[in-house]
Amino acid sequence: MSRIPIDPDSDVVEEHFAIIYAPRRHRDRFPENCVEIVDSEQAAREKAALSDKSYAARVVGPSRSSEGFRLYYLEQWLD
Repeated sequence: MSRIPIDPDSDVVEEHFAIIYAPRRHRDRFPENCVEIVDSEQAAREKAALSDKSYAARVVGPSRSSEGFRLYYLEQWLD
């Protein structure tokens, strides 16, 4: 279950497949500049395999933080 509720009547916060740049995988939320949204799980896996410190994931977002940043929340690593 996601930390961010998804409103079925809105498309502001959605679930996405993504590539996340992360030196270590111990966080569960990432700023938008570390997240690249891709079209499919397969695309995420293929692109992550080509780069160092980038990982395929399923994320929810973007959501605005209290500091005004747009964040994506990790749902699942795809490896």
